[in-house]
Amino acid sequence: MNDFMVETSARHVHVTKETLEALFGKGYELTVKKDLSQPGQYASNERITVVGPKKELKNVSILGPCRSADQVELSATDARSLGIDAPIRESGDIKGSGACKLVGPAGEVELSEGVIVAKRHIHMTPADAERFGVENGQIVSVLLDSGNGRKTIFGDTVIRVSDSYALAMHIDTDESNAAACGRDMRGTIC
Repeated sequence: MNDFMVETSARHVHVTKETLEALFGKGYELTVKKDLSQPGQYASNERITVVGPKKELKNVSILGPCRSADQVELSATDARSLGIDAPIRESGDIKGSGACKLVGPAGEVELSEGVIVAKRHIHMTPADAERFGVENGQIVSVLLDSGNGRKTIFGDTVIRVSDSYALAMHIDTDESNAAACGRDMRGTIC
């Protein structure tokens, strides 16, 4: 099998335990709404508002579990509408990235950095990487064919390899809409 699942990663926020408590109250814990394809990752029931210089986005999902740094992942369209200068980066590369305010039911947190447009990527285990003939950090192109006249090749796709990953490509909503992706989209490295 030379293809893989392509998932659309909608806007979301990763928070530290400290930020979670500032937004929802001391001792607050995220509650699981649904498990995601990556082992141990989940969409929580908790929602917050992301505020930029121009406007705000309400009901943005927090993904769990808590992380060591706050990170807001938006589409380029979201970032532009909020007035945030969000660079295209790999997850975790937030130094010098966009700023925003997070608003929850118990408080607010100003982020001086942490807002990015996530670079499209493919999660793979070491066995997957060997099967596909790629390695961690490699940049590839991926063909998506929705079957409805929007065949698309996405270049600049990062391979991310870890024992803790499950095979899946992640693209944002702008990319998904451009390629007319449906729920069962598959991709192939070309």
